[in-house]
Amino acid sequence: MARPTKEYQAFTSLTDRLLTVSKEELDRRMVAYKADADKRIKTGPKATERRKRKAVKPSAFRASGER
Repeated sequence: MARPTKEYQAFTSLTDRLLTVSKEELDRRMVAYKADADKRIKTGPKATERRKRKAVKPSAFRASGER
């Protein structure tokens, strides 16, 4: 295989710099995304069911006579 040209090396170094995002930047974006998620409008029955659903204790499944 031939050696990469100078233009190709310049192009790949530029794309590497543009496409590389640091972990800190990703973490910052994720925090902002999660904070914004509650503000977004949720539609459909599943979105409202998720908000209304509560944890059910295992004891609620037992018959009333069992202890």
